[in-house]
This record gives sequence, C-alpha cells and structure tokens, in this order.
Amino acid sequence: MNEPFKNLIAGRWAGSANTSLNINPSNTNDIIGEYVHGSVEDLNDAVAAAKAAFPVWSRSTPQERYEILKKVSDEILARKDELGRLLSREEGKVLAEGIGEATRAGQIFAFFAGECLRLGGEAIPSLRPSVGVEITREPVGTVGIITPWNFPIAIPAWKVAPALAWGNCVVIKPADLVPGSTWALVDIIHRAGLPQGVLNLVMGRGSVVGQAMIEHNEIHAISFTGSIPTGRRVAAACTAASPMKKVQLEMGGKNPLIVLDDADVKTAVEVAVNGAFFSTGQRCTASSRLIVQTGIHDDFVEACIERLKGVVVDDALKCGAQIGPVVDQSQLDQDLKYIEIAKDEGGKLVFGGELLKRVSPGFYLEPALFTETTNGMRISREEVFGPVANVIRVKNYDEALAIANDTEFGLSSGICTTSLKYATHFKRNSEAGMVMINLPTAGVDYHVPFGGRKGSSYGPREQGAYAKEFYSNVKTAYTRA
Repeated sequence: MNEPFKNLIAGRWAGSANTSLNINPSNTNDIIGEYVHGSVEDLNDAVAAAKAAFPVWSRSTPQERYEILKKVSDEILARKDELGRLLSREEGKVLAEGIGEATRAGQIFAFFAGECLRLGGEAIPSLRPSVGVEITREPVGTVGIITPWNFPIAIPAWKVAPALAWGNCVVIKPADLVPGSTWALVDIIHRAGLPQGVLNLVMGRGSVVGQAMIEHNEIHAISFTGSIPTGRRVAAACTAASPMKKVQLEMGGKNPLIVLDDADVKTAVEVAVNGAFFSTGQRCTASSRLIVQTGIHDDFVEACIERLKGVVVDDALKCGAQIGPVVDQSQLDQDLKYIEIAKDEGGKLVFGGELLKRVSPGFYLEPALFTETTNGMRISREEVFGPVANVIRVKNYDEALAIANDTEFGLSSGICTTSLKYATHFKRNSEAGMVMINLPTAGVDYHVPFGGRKGSSYGPREQGAYAKEFYSNVKTAYTRA
C-alpha cells in the first residue's frame, strides 16, 4: 500500500502513527487508501496556524480571493470525472451521482469566487446632523468545519468556499468514514495558492478531533452537519464556551411527500422513487414518508412497486447501476433494524428489504417500501437514513398537511398535485425550510439558501448569498464630518 494520506497543518502535510483504511462499500476487498488520524495536538497546531494566518488573509483583496477560488473551481470541473469516481468508490453513490456531486463542488467554488467581488455594505445618514453611518461585514475569524459522509465533497465545498470568500481561516474535519474526497478537495485548494495556515485539514475521530474543535477557545465559529444528538451536543458546547462561538447546524429530516388524488401518477411515482431511494436513501432531504390520499393510494403503490422492480442495485461504478450499496456495515445494520421495527409495528412490506449479493462483496440492500403505516410508528418518526420509505394513507389534503407537519424535523417537504390551490396553500403552510411542488424533496440548487426548521437546522442558512450571515460579522461605524 502507498504512503498514508496526511493532514494539512500550517501548509505542510503532517503524518501520524494512527491511521484507518478507506474501504469501498461496493467491493470490501478494494482499499482506496490509508488515511491518518489526527490528535488533539494536531488540532491545536492547526488552530494556531489559522490564527497566525488570519491577519493577512482577512485583509487580502477581493481580487486575490476571487482568483484562488476560481482556480479551485476550474481544477475541480476539469477533474470532475476523476473526483466523481473517487467519491463513488468511497461513499457508494452511483457514478453519475458522484460526478454530479463533484461538478456541484466546482460550481459552488465558482459562485463564491464571484461573491468575493460582490462584497458590499451600506452608507446611510444618521439621525443626527453631520454624522454618517457605514455598515460593513468582516470575517468571523477561525471557522471549524465538521462534515458528514453522505456528501463528501459537496458539503465541504459549500462550507469552505464561503468561509474563504469572506476572509476566514478554516480547520476542517471530514467524516472518518470517507476522508478521500475531502482530502482531494483540500489538496486542490492548497495548490491553488492559498497562504499557509489559511486552510487546515485534521482527519480523525469525531470524539477526539471534533470534540477538541468545539472546545477550543480560538475557534470562533463551528459549522456542523450530522445527526440531531451530536448536533445538540455541538450547540451546547458552543454556547457554553467562553467566549461563545457562532454555530450552524444541519441535522437531518423525516421529510414528507404528499400525493393528492389529482396528481399525475407517473410524475408522482418518479418523484417518490427518486426522492426516497436514489443515493441509497442516504440524504437528509430524502422523502421517507409518502403521504398518499386514499383515492390514488392503490394505483400509486402498485406503480411504485413496478417502478422499483426495474431499479438496478449494483456496484456504484458499474454501468447501468441506479442505486449503489449502503455506505458501511453499521449503516446497513441500522437499515435492517428499522425494517424489522416497521414489521413489528404492523407495517406491510410490499417490496424489497432484502440483502442482495453481487459479483463483489458489498453492503447491498434492496429498496424497502412499506404500506399500512401510521405517523405514530417509529418508522415514521425516526430518521432511518437508508433506502426505506413508508406510505401513510390519508383521506384529504387537510389530513395530509397535518401529518406532514407532525414531526420534530422540518428540512424539506413536497407535494404532487395539479391543483394550484393546494400547491399554493402547501408552500405557505408546510413547516419546512424547503418546499418542492411536483419535484423530489432531495435535490437543491447551489445558489440559493439551504436549511430547515425545528430539529433539522439551527443557525443561519447555508449556500448562496445567505451564507454571509454565518461567515461574517456586521460592523456599524459612525463618522462625524
């Protein structure tokens, strides 16, 4: 095996005696690489490097930052097939999705390169004579970034790019399970001419590196994407810190898709199958609750079953594969546990839910669809994070809306209908941060805000121009003429 992939600290690649293997979930015999595990000392060194780099980087010109971020974008897009293949190999989403995610990362850096040149402020008169008011934005300082395994290049991109665009320094810890894509991204940014110490990569266990990050008093803000329990601990630590840290959390969903009697069945089925099962259901925006009006219920379920029969589950890199494996054994065990819970609760498994064997050993699971479920069951309340969805039968739109909103989550929601009345009402009354009409609940643009309500999100939105709310501080300055 080649030399382990190292952490980036103060512009230098730093090794460690502790490492872990990055294993292909489509073929567990395939080792992608060996990646080092950082220590608390490594994290401390990375923060010290970021602190040292901040005075110069925070005062760099918009043109300097634009050129670096644009160079990053150009290389990502030029290498999107290679990066997408690496992503699919380590995470398990099919190659088209892997390349699509790598492309999105490149587009994100291009957008935030442009944001470097769109920085602005306000100059307004004071209420007092001969006094002017200037409102500007300044970087926060050192930002700690903790990313999940399900989008291993897009999520790091949409956190790192705005942080750099606004003049912050960064320490990033990717998910221990899939470090390869983030390592490749950091390598690209490092070689684009970023001054040493501005961006630091410390791979390793969340319980070690992540915990040290949220406790470090020289990290001024934490952006975290992961589970609700971990997110709550991050928030508690950040708000209890002295000084308090800014905190931004994205923590998942139990997203509803309503299908009304007036919906086009073919459209509804494609929306449901894409939203619930593509990317192996491992998306926080996946539509895992299918809330279907009684008049269309049976036709919809029958059509979903027929559609799922044609879905190809196979090696993520294999031509023709539409759904890849589950990411690892632990996640597979969780998916299987929830399938059994749903059965025990009285749900009827009408399709799938079986382990699959393919040419190579991997974590293959047939998509599972349940009917005869209620919104009070655990399968409807708890995030499975796998290719598992359940259908809830309802009488009318009002009942559907009430059930859709009856959840501790509030990330994304959707409705399939041909009624402008119901579509308009749903957009206004859905208790979610993002609403989709005749579209999958999963799949959003990079230039608009991303985030939810209730237990799904906390703090300012991610992506688009709204990212400045987290990655910058507002300053109000008064001047007497």
